[in-house]
Amino acid sequence: MRIRIVDAFTDRPFAGNPAGVLLLDAFPDDNRLQQIALEVNHAETAFAHRLPGGGEADWALRWFTPATEVALCGHATLATAHVLHSTGAHQGPVRFATRSGVLIATPGEDGSITLDFPTAPLTPAEAPAGLAEALGAEPLTVLDTGPDIGDLLIELADERTVHGLRPDHKALAAHSARGVIATARAENPALGYDFVSRCFFPNVGIDEDPVTGSAHTALAPFWSGRLGRPALTGLQASPRTGRVRTELRGDRTLLTGRAVTVIEGDLLV
Repeated sequence: MRIRIVDAFTDRPFAGNPAGVLLLDAFPDDNRLQQIALEVNHAETAFAHRLPGGGEADWALRWFTPATEVALCGHATLATAHVLHSTGAHQGPVRFATRSGVLIATPGEDGSITLDFPTAPLTPAEAPAGLAEALGAEPLTVLDTGPDIGDLLIELADERTVHGLRPDHKALAAHSARGVIATARAENPALGYDFVSRCFFPNVGIDEDPVTGSAHTALAPFWSGRLGRPALTGLQASPRTGRVRTELRGDRTLLTGRAVTVIEGDLLV
């Protein structure tokens, strides 16, 4: 098996969110996929194989963290589309058959890739007891992001508070299915982003995710509603950092970013 490590939602190596990408002839058994994802040990490893022509999708795609399979992943989808286009395995828009339906990745003339994802349904939620202590900051707003994302979206007082978070990951795991998205409005939009976020997913083996495409399907409707514009740019303020351009289109959200292949090799076992 040929394996690649791709940094997604960045235009330079050693930034953004790294993902393993394997293009296969068919999916092996689930245990084998999980073993490979654990060995890769990045937030996500994507496995894809070509589908017969004439169907609703071109490639089948699955995503695994080191601990479990997930229903939706943005950065590993972007990484897979980047590998398909950069290797010549696929040209033009690619349709992926996934657990979250058919997802389309479209290459741009500037080298970016745009993902067409379902918009997360946001519903107001009560802050669970102990959430503020586990996160290390007092929530202003708490929203549930629905079953496909499985996070709590937490608005905090300001960008500085988001940057300064040092959460108790073990305690945070008790409060949502996947984890917590912490966000605030950008202090200085002249820097090129409209909102800032950090994502903590201890329940799937990821204490802090570097850049999270799926979280932006919830961040996009939240901040577009607050700021009154469908097209925004988010900065995910993890140590690696990355930017995601979002465009809200009703029940769909467009996520745009770049990717860089940094490692390529063979899986020998």
